[in-house]
Amino acid sequence: MAEVVPSFDVSIPDIRKVELERPWQWLAAGWRDLVRTPALSLAFGVVFAVVGYAITLGLWLADLVYLILPLASGFVIMGPVLAIGLYEISRRQASGEPVSLAVALSYFQRNPRQIAVMSFILLLLLLTWVRLAAMIFMLYWGLEPPSFEDLIVNTFLRPESLPFLVLGTAAGAVFAAIAYAISVVSIPMLLDQPQVDVITAIVTSVRVVRENPKPMLFWAVLIAGFAGAGLITLYLGLIVTLPLIGHATWHAYKDLVILPKAAD
Repeated sequence: MAEVVPSFDVSIPDIRKVELERPWQWLAAGWRDLVRTPALSLAFGVVFAVVGYAITLGLWLADLVYLILPLASGFVIMGPVLAIGLYEISRRQASGEPVSLAVALSYFQRNPRQIAVMSFILLLLLLTWVRLAAMIFMLYWGLEPPSFEDLIVNTFLRPESLPFLVLGTAAGAVFAAIAYAISVVSIPMLLDQPQVDVITAIVTSVRVVRENPKPMLFWAVLIAGFAGAGLITLYLGLIVTLPLIGHATWHAYKDLVILPKAAD
Protein backbone atom coordinates (compact mmCIF):
# COMPACT_ATOMS: atom_id res chain seq x y z
CA MET A 1 0.00 0.00 0.00
CA ALA A 2 1.16 3.49 -0.83
CA GLU A 3 1.57 5.85 2.11
CA VAL A 4 1.14 9.62 1.97
CA VAL A 5 3.76 11.74 3.69
CA PRO A 6 2.00 14.91 4.89
CA SER A 7 3.48 18.28 4.08
CA PHE A 8 3.20 21.12 6.60
CA ASP A 9 3.91 23.73 3.92
CA VAL A 10 0.76 24.27 1.92
CA SER A 11 2.77 25.62 -1.01
CA ILE A 12 4.56 22.27 -1.42
CA PRO A 13 2.65 19.23 -2.71
CA ASP A 14 2.43 16.06 -0.66
CA ILE A 15 4.71 13.15 -1.56
CA ARG A 16 3.52 9.58 -1.96
CA LYS A 17 5.78 6.85 -0.63
CA VAL A 18 6.03 3.88 -2.99
CA GLU A 19 7.45 0.39 -2.98
CA LEU A 20 10.90 -0.49 -4.26
CA GLU A 21 9.57 -2.23 -7.37
CA ARG A 22 7.33 0.68 -8.45
CA PRO A 23 9.80 1.94 -11.14
CA TRP A 24 8.95 -1.14 -13.20
CA GLN A 25 5.36 0.12 -13.36
CA TRP A 26 6.59 3.51 -14.57
CA LEU A 27 8.57 1.81 -17.32
CA ALA A 28 5.56 -0.26 -18.34
CA ALA A 29 3.39 2.86 -18.51
CA GLY A 30 6.10 4.66 -20.47
CA TRP A 31 6.28 1.79 -22.93
CA ARG A 32 2.53 1.95 -23.48
CA ASP A 33 2.81 5.67 -24.27
CA LEU A 34 5.64 4.99 -26.70
CA VAL A 35 3.60 2.27 -28.46
CA ARG A 36 0.60 4.60 -28.78
CA THR A 37 2.67 7.22 -30.63
CA PRO A 38 5.70 5.31 -31.95
CA ALA A 39 6.59 7.60 -34.85
CA LEU A 40 6.42 10.76 -32.76
CA SER A 41 8.22 9.32 -29.74
CA LEU A 42 10.98 7.71 -31.79
CA ALA A 43 11.40 10.96 -33.73
CA PHE A 44 12.54 12.54 -30.46
CA GLY A 45 14.92 9.62 -30.03
CA VAL A 46 16.35 10.18 -33.49
CA VAL A 47 16.97 13.83 -32.62
CA PHE A 48 18.84 12.75 -29.47
CA ALA A 49 21.02 10.39 -31.50
CA VAL A 50 21.75 13.00 -34.18
CA VAL A 51 22.71 15.54 -31.53
CA GLY A 52 25.03 12.96 -30.01
CA TYR A 53 26.73 12.36 -33.35
CA ALA A 54 27.01 16.10 -34.01
CA ILE A 55 28.64 16.75 -30.62
CA THR A 56 31.04 13.83 -31.09
CA LEU A 57 32.01 15.01 -34.56
CA GLY A 58 32.53 18.56 -33.35
CA LEU A 59 34.79 17.41 -30.51
CA TRP A 60 36.72 15.18 -32.91
CA LEU A 61 37.32 18.02 -35.36
CA ALA A 62 38.32 20.34 -32.51
CA ASP A 63 40.76 17.73 -31.15
CA LEU A 64 38.83 17.60 -27.88
CA VAL A 65 37.95 13.91 -27.91
CA TYR A 66 38.72 13.65 -24.20
CA LEU A 67 35.50 15.60 -23.55
CA ILE A 68 33.32 13.02 -25.30
CA LEU A 69 32.69 10.99 -22.14
CA PRO A 70 31.92 13.99 -19.89
CA LEU A 71 29.53 15.41 -22.47
CA ALA A 72 27.99 11.99 -23.04
CA SER A 73 27.24 11.86 -19.33
CA GLY A 74 25.65 15.25 -19.83
CA PHE A 75 22.69 13.37 -21.29
CA VAL A 76 21.92 12.39 -17.70
CA ILE A 77 22.14 15.99 -16.48
CA MET A 78 20.24 17.60 -19.35
CA GLY A 79 17.97 14.64 -20.07
CA PRO A 80 14.98 15.99 -18.10
CA VAL A 81 15.04 19.15 -20.23
CA LEU A 82 15.54 17.30 -23.51
CA ALA A 83 12.57 15.07 -22.74
CA ILE A 84 9.98 17.80 -22.08
CA GLY A 85 8.31 17.11 -25.42
CA LEU A 86 7.88 13.49 -24.38
CA TYR A 87 6.29 14.59 -21.10
CA GLU A 88 3.85 16.68 -23.11
CA ILE A 89 2.94 13.67 -25.25
CA SER A 90 2.23 11.59 -22.15
CA ARG A 91 0.29 14.42 -20.53
CA ARG A 92 -1.92 14.80 -23.58
CA GLN A 93 -2.46 11.08 -23.90
CA ALA A 94 -3.59 10.89 -20.26
CA SER A 95 -6.02 13.79 -20.68
CA GLY A 96 -7.36 12.57 -24.02
CA GLU A 97 -6.03 15.56 -25.96
CA PRO A 98 -4.81 15.23 -29.55
CA VAL A 99 -1.12 14.54 -29.99
CA SER A 100 1.05 15.80 -32.83
CA LEU A 101 4.57 17.04 -33.37
CA ALA A 102 3.39 20.65 -33.30
CA VAL A 103 1.64 20.32 -29.94
CA ALA A 104 4.49 18.26 -28.50
CA LEU A 105 6.85 21.12 -29.31
CA SER A 106 4.47 23.72 -27.86
CA TYR A 107 5.29 22.61 -24.29
CA PHE A 108 7.33 25.77 -23.69
CA GLN A 109 4.21 27.90 -23.87
CA ARG A 110 2.76 26.30 -20.72
CA ASN A 111 5.33 27.69 -18.27
CA PRO A 112 8.04 29.38 -20.34
CA ARG A 113 9.85 31.46 -17.73
CA GLN A 114 10.14 28.76 -15.08
CA ILE A 115 11.10 26.02 -17.56
CA ALA A 116 13.77 28.35 -18.96
CA VAL A 117 15.16 29.02 -15.48
CA MET A 118 15.28 25.30 -14.69
CA SER A 119 16.99 24.61 -18.00
CA PHE A 120 19.57 27.29 -17.23
CA ILE A 121 20.27 25.76 -13.81
CA LEU A 122 20.92 22.34 -15.34
CA LEU A 123 23.02 23.88 -18.11
CA LEU A 124 25.22 25.61 -15.53
CA LEU A 125 25.58 22.30 -13.72
CA LEU A 126 26.60 20.61 -16.98
CA LEU A 127 29.14 23.30 -17.89
CA THR A 128 30.64 23.17 -14.40
CA TRP A 129 30.99 19.39 -14.67
CA VAL A 130 32.61 19.61 -18.11
CA ARG A 131 35.11 22.20 -16.85
CA LEU A 132 35.95 20.08 -13.82
CA ALA A 133 36.30 16.96 -15.99
CA ALA A 134 38.70 18.84 -18.27
CA MET A 135 40.77 19.91 -15.26
CA ILE A 136 40.92 16.33 -13.96
CA PHE A 137 41.95 15.13 -17.40
CA MET A 138 44.69 17.74 -17.67
CA LEU A 139 46.02 16.84 -14.23
CA TYR A 140 46.37 13.27 -15.43
CA TRP A 141 47.47 13.74 -19.05
CA GLY A 142 49.05 17.17 -19.10
CA LEU A 143 48.47 19.82 -21.74
CA GLU A 144 48.93 17.53 -24.74
CA PRO A 145 46.23 14.84 -24.80
CA PRO A 146 47.04 11.59 -26.60
CA SER A 147 45.33 10.32 -29.71
CA PHE A 148 41.92 8.75 -29.35
CA GLU A 149 43.33 5.22 -29.68
CA ASP A 150 45.95 5.81 -26.98
CA LEU A 151 43.37 7.52 -24.81
CA ILE A 152 41.19 4.41 -24.66
CA VAL A 153 44.10 2.08 -23.93
CA ASN A 154 45.79 4.25 -21.34
CA THR A 155 42.60 5.27 -19.56
CA PHE A 156 40.73 1.98 -19.32
CA LEU A 157 43.27 -0.79 -19.80
CA ARG A 158 46.19 0.16 -17.56
CA PRO A 159 46.27 -0.21 -13.76
CA GLU A 160 48.01 3.13 -13.23
CA SER A 161 44.94 4.90 -14.59
CA LEU A 162 42.82 3.64 -11.67
CA PRO A 163 43.14 6.86 -9.56
CA PHE A 164 42.06 8.93 -12.58
CA LEU A 165 39.02 6.69 -13.17
CA VAL A 166 38.05 6.70 -9.51
CA LEU A 167 38.35 10.48 -9.19
CA GLY A 168 36.54 11.18 -12.45
CA THR A 169 33.75 8.71 -11.72
CA ALA A 170 33.27 10.03 -8.19
CA ALA A 171 33.12 13.64 -9.37
CA GLY A 172 30.70 12.75 -12.16
CA ALA A 173 28.51 10.82 -9.73
CA VAL A 174 28.22 13.87 -7.46
CA PHE A 175 27.07 16.10 -10.32
CA ALA A 176 24.69 13.44 -11.61
CA ALA A 177 23.21 12.97 -8.12
CA ILE A 178 22.62 16.71 -7.72
CA ALA A 179 21.02 16.97 -11.15
CA TYR A 180 18.86 13.93 -10.46
CA ALA A 181 17.66 15.14 -7.07
CA ILE A 182 16.61 18.59 -8.28
CA SER A 183 15.08 17.53 -11.62
CA VAL A 184 13.64 14.02 -11.32
CA VAL A 185 10.09 15.39 -11.04
CA SER A 186 10.59 19.17 -11.14
CA ILE A 187 10.42 19.64 -14.91
CA PRO A 188 7.34 17.43 -15.41
CA MET A 189 5.77 19.40 -12.56
CA LEU A 190 6.57 22.75 -14.19
CA LEU A 191 4.98 21.49 -17.40
CA ASP A 192 1.92 20.05 -15.70
CA GLN A 193 1.30 22.98 -13.36
CA PRO A 194 2.03 26.31 -15.08
CA GLN A 195 1.47 28.23 -11.83
CA VAL A 196 4.34 26.41 -10.08
CA ASP A 197 7.70 28.18 -9.69
CA VAL A 198 11.18 26.69 -9.95
CA ILE A 199 11.88 26.74 -6.20
CA THR A 200 8.70 24.82 -5.40
CA ALA A 201 9.43 22.31 -8.14
CA ILE A 202 13.02 21.74 -6.97
CA VAL A 203 12.00 21.40 -3.33
CA THR A 204 9.32 18.91 -4.33
CA SER A 205 11.83 16.92 -6.38
CA VAL A 206 14.33 16.76 -3.53
CA ARG A 207 11.58 15.69 -1.12
CA VAL A 208 10.55 12.92 -3.51
CA VAL A 209 14.09 11.54 -3.41
CA ARG A 210 14.36 12.00 0.35
CA GLU A 211 11.03 10.32 1.14
CA ASN A 212 11.61 7.43 -1.29
CA PRO A 213 15.36 6.77 -1.09
CA LYS A 214 15.37 3.14 -2.21
CA PRO A 215 12.83 3.36 -5.08
CA MET A 216 14.44 6.56 -6.35
CA LEU A 217 17.91 5.05 -6.17
CA PHE A 218 16.60 2.09 -8.14
CA TRP A 219 15.00 4.48 -10.63
CA ALA A 220 18.31 6.33 -10.99
CA VAL A 221 20.09 3.03 -11.68
CA LEU A 222 17.52 2.14 -14.34
CA ILE A 223 17.86 5.55 -16.00
CA ALA A 224 21.65 5.27 -16.00
CA GLY A 225 21.43 1.73 -17.36
CA PHE A 226 19.12 2.66 -20.23
CA ALA A 227 21.17 5.77 -21.04
CA GLY A 228 24.38 3.75 -20.92
CA ALA A 229 22.90 1.11 -23.22
CA GLY A 230 22.03 3.85 -25.67
CA LEU A 231 25.52 5.34 -25.54
CA ILE A 232 27.49 2.11 -25.93
CA THR A 233 25.49 1.30 -29.06
CA LEU A 234 27.00 4.45 -30.60
CA TYR A 235 23.88 6.48 -29.82
CA LEU A 236 21.55 4.21 -31.82
CA GLY A 237 20.02 2.78 -28.68
CA LEU A 238 19.07 6.28 -27.57
CA ILE A 239 16.41 6.27 -30.28
CA VAL A 240 14.37 3.92 -28.09
CA THR A 241 15.77 4.22 -24.58
CA LEU A 242 15.45 7.98 -24.13
CA PRO A 243 11.82 8.18 -25.30
CA LEU A 244 11.02 5.23 -23.03
CA ILE A 245 12.64 6.91 -20.02
CA GLY A 246 11.02 10.23 -20.91
CA HIS A 247 7.51 8.80 -20.96
CA ALA A 248 8.20 6.75 -17.82
CA THR A 249 9.44 9.85 -15.99
CA TRP A 250 6.10 11.53 -16.55
CA HIS A 251 4.33 8.59 -14.92
CA ALA A 252 6.84 8.62 -12.06
CA TYR A 253 5.96 12.26 -11.41
CA LYS A 254 2.21 11.60 -11.50
CA ASP A 255 2.64 8.67 -9.14
CA LEU A 256 4.90 10.39 -6.63
CA VAL A 257 3.55 13.94 -6.41
CA ILE A 258 0.13 14.64 -4.92
CA LEU A 259 -0.93 18.06 -6.10
CA PRO A 260 -2.75 20.37 -3.63
CA LYS A 261 -6.09 19.95 -5.34
CA ALA A 262 -5.81 16.16 -4.94
CA ALA A 263 -4.49 16.16 -1.39
CA ASP A 264 -6.80 15.60 1.55
